[in-house]
This record gives sequence, C-alpha cells and structure tokens, in this order.
Amino acid sequence: MDTKGRVSIPASFRRVLEASDPNWQPGDSPELVIVYGDHRRKYLECYTMQAIDEVDAKIDALPRGSMQRRMLQRMFHGQSFPTNVDETGRLVLPAKLRSKIDLENEAFFIAAGDTFQIWKPETYEAEELAAAEDWLDDLPEDFDPLQFLDGTGDA
Repeated sequence: MDTKGRVSIPASFRRVLEASDPNWQPGDSPELVIVYGDHRRKYLECYTMQAIDEVDAKIDALPRGSMQRRMLQRMFHGQSFPTNVDETGRLVLPAKLRSKIDLENEAFFIAAGDTFQIWKPETYEAEELAAAEDWLDDLPEDFDPLQFLDGTGDA
C-alpha cells in the first residue's frame, strides 16, 4: 500500500469484478462495494456489484420495519463504501477504512467467491489462521477437510 492508501488488486480479482459489474465495458473501471462493518470486523470485505445486489435483494425481502432488516441495512448500507478500481488496477482505501483495520504498509487479500477480503497481514495470521488451526484440532487426526466438498464430512 502506498502513502495515499492505494493497493493493487490481483488481476484475477479484477477479472471477477469486471465480470460481475453489469455496467462494466472494456476500458472502464469496475465498481465494487467495500463493507467495513461494525467494531468486531477486523477486515474489509469487497463485494462485486452482482454480489451486493443479491445481498440487497435478500434484505429487501425481509419484513419492513423488522429488526433484522434494519440491522442488515445499517451493516450493508451504512457501513459500506461504494468505489471503483482505478485505471491502473488499484483500489484507493480511505483513511477511515485503513484506520479501522489498522492497515499500514501491506495488505493481505483473500478470495471468497464473489467477494474478497482485505486484511492487515498480522491480524489475519493472529485471527484467521489461529481459528483454522483450532477447527482442525477438533477434527479426527485422519480427517480430510475436502470430505466436506463431497457432503461426506460430518465433523
């Protein structure tokens, strides 16, 4: 990340953003929405336009005035930042978002289908890798997590 808060988005992520932006044309910059969430979230989650539209449709399907709908609207509309990738394939992260996750010099990207997350590398290692290790430690020694993909894992 440079001093202006610009981070280069991996090319494969940019292709997903382009393919999932209904307004994108070759030569344009794809749009996305960064959801930064509440105080518990220690990463930024970047949604493709298609993914955020799907979330919005599910929120809109909830009963009007319900607590669930109001809270999800606040989380996804009130705690998000619509933006686009610049012409050089970078994303400009405002100071507020960088500060929220204590991002300084380096950003760690992790793909999650039609979203991707941006983490401070040290936070990712401390939080997510530790959680994965705890999860694996609870599984039998010979258990292969790939079994979940086949629907055969019941751990």
